[in-house]
Amino acid sequence: MFEELVVFDLSTVLAGPSVGTFFAELGAKVTKIEHPIHGDVTRTWRIPGEKQEVTSYFSSINFRKEYITKDLTLPSDYAWLLEKLPTVDVLIMNFKSSDYLKFNLTKEKLHAINPRLIIGSISGFGDNSDRVAYDLILQAESGIMAMNGEPESYPTKMPIALIDVLAAHQLKEALLLALLKREKTRLGSWVSVSLYDAAVSSLVNQASAFLMNAIIPSRMGSLHPNIAPYGEIFRTKDDKLVTFAVGSDRQFQTLCKVLGGDLISSNLCYSTNEDRVKNRIKLKGEIAPYVLMYEAKELSDLALEHLIPLGIIKSLDEVFETMEAKELIRLEKQGNTSTKRVTQLAFKWK
Repeated sequence: MFEELVVFDLSTVLAGPSVGTFFAELGAKVTKIEHPIHGDVTRTWRIPGEKQEVTSYFSSINFRKEYITKDLTLPSDYAWLLEKLPTVDVLIMNFKSSDYLKFNLTKEKLHAINPRLIIGSISGFGDNSDRVAYDLILQAESGIMAMNGEPESYPTKMPIALIDVLAAHQLKEALLLALLKREKTRLGSWVSVSLYDAAVSSLVNQASAFLMNAIIPSRMGSLHPNIAPYGEIFRTKDDKLVTFAVGSDRQFQTLCKVLGGDLISSNLCYSTNEDRVKNRIKLKGEIAPYVLMYEAKELSDLALEHLIPLGIIKSLDEVFETMEAKELIRLEKQGNTSTKRVTQLAFKWK
């Protein structure tokens, strides 16, 4: 789709580079420009025992790019960038707000050289803030950590850089809109996304529950505040863990019938979703013995047959045993390292 698009990726860490990889996977020529000494910090983020030249973290969001080093504080390297700029379609950056002026990479300067240039910038807390922001800090300050975890646990971060991922998707959307605008006006744009805005805009129903009803969510583990049984964890006969997402009375009745728990479904304490939410602890205790009578695969097949939303809780080795997950793996040789990552393109053309 973008085989004639030229992208310069000056960003580091996760959000910006993953946007560069998104365009690279769609055929764009993406050049990642790093400082010769202080390159992308994720090149140094090694998990214990990781010995290959290119780290798995860096590999996860850098794919099909050309890698070069430039120090934009040096006149010769800065001149090189300005010389190349008229041929560039998209420029991705995640500098601090003051650094755009420091490196003389302001909107006015860049668009004076290339009026068709589309600039995508990512910040932590907005275009006017120089506050350093990592995903953990945003999960803490956006309310996500306060909601996440078991009732008796400390607030807990998500085990992926969720806010970076969300910000990357926001920037992709903005850049695609800017490309559409350029087709109509022949003019470029500067679009910016902050991690903070991306985080707060993802709060959806939890935000509305507070804004409309002044409800501050408490930590509920995997439970859903509005639905039951939803998120309760059950153990199967073969010692696997499963969970249900029962979103309607009809699904609940079907679940009880499949499990053999007709007495549960006839209990007036569970006749409506509101009743089930109110009595969810007792309900879990009544469902558990029935689930324990089945092996996970057997129960999963029954759920599929009867349209009951059930998930077997899988570790990553189990996930990547499935054909569906394997189809999302992308391979590339980077230097002496055979790298692997999952695609940035989860959509399919039909």
